[in-house]
Amino acid sequence: MTGPFPRFHILLPLRHSILFHRIHTHSNSQQMTQDYNIAGIQQVGIGVENLYEAWKYYIELFQMDIRILEDNKVAELMLPYTGGRPQRRHAAIAVNMQGGGGFEVWQYAERKPQPLTFELMMGDLGVLVCKIKSRDVARAFDAFSRNPKAQLAGGLNDNIDGRQTFYLKDPYGNLFQVVQDDYLFKNEGRLTSGVAGVTIGVTDMERAMKVYKDILGYDTILADETGLFPDYAALPGGTGRFRRRLLGHSRPRKGSFSELFGPSRIELVQALERTPRKIYEGRFWGDPGFIQVCFDIRNMEALGKHCAALGHPFTVDTTQKFREGSSFDMGDAAGQFAYIEDPDGTLIEFVETHKVPLVKKLGLSINLQNRNPEKPLPRWMLKALSLMRVQPERLQ
Repeated sequence: MTGPFPRFHILLPLRHSILFHRIHTHSNSQQMTQDYNIAGIQQVGIGVENLYEAWKYYIELFQMDIRILEDNKVAELMLPYTGGRPQRRHAAIAVNMQGGGGFEVWQYAERKPQPLTFELMMGDLGVLVCKIKSRDVARAFDAFSRNPKAQLAGGLNDNIDGRQTFYLKDPYGNLFQVVQDDYLFKNEGRLTSGVAGVTIGVTDMERAMKVYKDILGYDTILADETGLFPDYAALPGGTGRFRRRLLGHSRPRKGSFSELFGPSRIELVQALERTPRKIYEGRFWGDPGFIQVCFDIRNMEALGKHCAALGHPFTVDTTQKFREGSSFDMGDAAGQFAYIEDPDGTLIEFVETHKVPLVKKLGLSINLQNRNPEKPLPRWMLKALSLMRVQPERLQ
């Protein structure tokens, strides 16, 4: 395990902006009225070879034990990313009740998943790291250090925002970063909460902002540095020079599940000393790794028009089905979804939820279609999701 490095030895920062800088623009695209609403990061998709094995691990380490939905259906509309053929998959979405986004744990049901044929390195193109919320990173680091199932990647370090952080790997090679985040939806006495954001590899920082700022609303630069970074030193390919930009959103997220998800951050990283590789080049959506980052939204049609106007049209779109009078069946839930690609091909998913189960055993669900799209659900109603907690030993 590699400990912290003295900053003056290897961190040679070149600041491109002032911390906590609100990004201003006068482009025509930004003058468009944005009639859609983003409630927050709903989930990060994780492709695995054995869903229940992986989910049990994520419950033990990250307490992702509230089952929002689980289904085993054919992905009929993802043809651009599944070799042009419908593919059956088994998927489950789970959250941590302390707040933050969840995980969508995803497994092909009838096809052998294809793992990466090369070692993923920092700066490669795609979702590189899933960020996990913690109100006490130092205590979380101590607890993970004593957990034999936690594979730490380096020691306790400072993140580029100056707050403490550390990394760990799951048994499948996926990287997670525990970050300081004081947001709490429901205190269950746990050292970590849900998803705080992701780190995404890009080839051009400014070009990527059209997606992450102009579409997703991450309009505040919390840090922007170029150099060598102590917190990257123990990560694959992390000893090179990078430009890193950490983004937040100046406007609080609004929507039905906004208080459960809380605020989030996106970190963009650009490798400066090598040519990065695409994580999913030559592989299918759903193969092992971080598949996508998914946002909970309202008004898919308006969002689609905005994305198209900015040169990032939907590549998968279920809105036609909705116009014809039906929601897309998502197992225990219902709604519609769409995808776009960032300039480097990283998949961003949007989900507009119309119905979500509340107490599955009683057949109770929440209908969201006629609600004010900006109004959060009552906290008591969101906390009732605790009734959907699963015991890992019963997953099979």
